[in-house]
Amino acid sequence: MWPSFRFLKSFLPHLVILLLALRAFATEPVTTANGLLLDATVVQKNIFAVGERGRILRSADSGQTWTTLPSPTRVTLTGISFADDQHGWIVGHDGTILHTADGGSTWTQQLNNPKLSFLDVLALDAKRVWASGSFGTFYSTTNGGTTWTQQKVLAEDLHLNALAASGPDDVFLAGERGTLLRASRNEPVFTSTPTDYDGSFFGTLTLDQAVLAFGLRGHVFRSEDHGTSWQPVPLATPSLILAAVKLKSGTIVLAGQARVFYVSKDHGRTFSKWEPNFTTAIAALLEAPDGTLLAFGEAGATRLPKPE
Repeated sequence: MWPSFRFLKSFLPHLVILLLALRAFATEPVTTANGLLLDATVVQKNIFAVGERGRILRSADSGQTWTTLPSPTRVTLTGISFADDQHGWIVGHDGTILHTADGGSTWTQQLNNPKLSFLDVLALDAKRVWASGSFGTFYSTTNGGTTWTQQKVLAEDLHLNALAASGPDDVFLAGERGTLLRASRNEPVFTSTPTDYDGSFFGTLTLDQAVLAFGLRGHVFRSEDHGTSWQPVPLATPSLILAAVKLKSGTIVLAGQARVFYVSKDHGRTFSKWEPNFTTAIAALLEAPDGTLLAFGEAGATRLPKPE
């Protein structure tokens, strides 16, 4: 016998809640990637992007369409890095570290500490991962995240904004008050590689024979000796630079604050303004598998024209 209408009516609110909960954890296809996105990476033919409210997005067609992946958190996610095509890590606010061992299809939480805020992560291999953040936060693991070790890499509690591998041997760590640190991939023991600039750096970009460091007020520095010495590279406008990418063509693109883009075709020695008609702030840049330049930031993920 069918259950009574009265029974179904009483059960309906619980059924709706259950369906909504299942929907929240299900993979949700989308056609655009809107909302704040703070970092992204390419893994073979896939692009992964992370941002506000714990969002993890994946595109298998170079950013034309996106899929929202299940996320175990609702905090803002700030950095993502893969060691190989299977093992990846995401970091974010509230001391959040997420891990995948199946190519990004599912993510589990390895660390959570509301007293911390991670800003970036670098997976050196499937076992060794480094994560940096606000007020001098630095964590590392040598066992794939089963355990994490905290250490102090600076005497002062300055924000450590970005980690980046440089060639086969080095890792650079960029932060506040002119902080540019270098370490060997083998061990997170950092030494200073000072410039004459005492403002914030937001990242580094490794070129074939050089390294770029970029930050506040359009400050860009270039090193040809792995960071032992740095030379300033002037920009036309003193605007915040948050992101950099080297395209397969050799062109380098810098971006950050709204409407400000620069390109270089001489290995970062000089830069000229570029105007792709884009007006919102950018946190990350990458080249998609099909060669498209993608920008991530306030407007979500946006496909840009190639710079001329």
